[in-house]
Amino acid sequence: MRVRRFAALTMGVALVTAVTACGDSPGANGTITLYAAQHQELIKPMVEAFEKETDIKVNIRMGGDSQLANQIVQEGANSPGDVFVTENSPAMSLVDRAGGFAKIDDATLAQVPAQFVPSSHNWVGFAARSTVLVYNKQKLTPDQLPASLMDLQQPQWQGRYGVAAGGADFQAIVSAVLATKGEAEATKWIEGLKANAKVYQNNRAILKAVNNGEIPAGVIYHYYWYQDRAESGSDSNNTELKFFGDKDPGAFLSVSGAGVLSASKQRDKAAQLVKFMTGKAGQENLANNAEALEYPVSPDVPANAKLKPMSELDPPVIDIATLNGPKVVELMRNAGLL
Repeated sequence: MRVRRFAALTMGVALVTAVTACGDSPGANGTITLYAAQHQELIKPMVEAFEKETDIKVNIRMGGDSQLANQIVQEGANSPGDVFVTENSPAMSLVDRAGGFAKIDDATLAQVPAQFVPSSHNWVGFAARSTVLVYNKQKLTPDQLPASLMDLQQPQWQGRYGVAAGGADFQAIVSAVLATKGEAEATKWIEGLKANAKVYQNNRAILKAVNNGEIPAGVIYHYYWYQDRAESGSDSNNTELKFFGDKDPGAFLSVSGAGVLSASKQRDKAAQLVKFMTGKAGQENLANNAEALEYPVSPDVPANAKLKPMSELDPPVIDIATLNGPKVVELMRNAGLL
């Protein structure tokens, strides 16, 4: 059974789980420490491929997005970490604003399209997940679906959809609404969510509730649905996905980031891992990962054939460096959604 982490941006520092990618012996070319908030089924195969290619051993410390971000900020120059990777980019911005990253080299930046590179150039995207609306086919027809994610604040949607308000995944989606619509409109929308949405623990709980007919719809990331379909389909057989497109906030592509920590004493080796993850070998490893089912960011590496092509997603244009996790938490708390 997969281990899932749904760490809210409100979480403080906690103990992290150490995961050894390969054995206990050090690599011939040294050892680095990776703070990883991505899913194990994605990050472990990628790290193992890197170790095989470079003979640099990677010690993985697993944790949640904001948990690890806050830990890195508190550790400061004394952090034992060398590289930080996340599921969602607001945690990367938190570390970046605290001066926690070293600059990414130009060759690595050149491997990634501009939409997945923050304006600071201090970290880089390596994977993406599309926001979607999952809906029950017996309770909603395509013509009854909201045209925009913003429509979920309307009274007709009261009690008819679910969100995982406490999770970093959903808070990243809210940060996209804030970035694209501004604080006033985002605040109104969040207040509408408080009035209308049913709150669930995580994306998988939402998917199951929609499939069982408990609620007609829910806001999740695409890969939870695709993963379930690739397995038994037991939590998705009665559902379909709506991709909003049209640069709607509901078409937001959440970016998983990777960066070299400024505290690293082995920046060259750390930079090799980030370059590998964003390069052809790392991106192909991601695309060929039948469990992860997330999007590679490289234009030269097609996504898994089961996924809707990235070229058809039409997400909003956002500088991922501007996604503001702490502000989102403040707005959600003010509305009583957290």
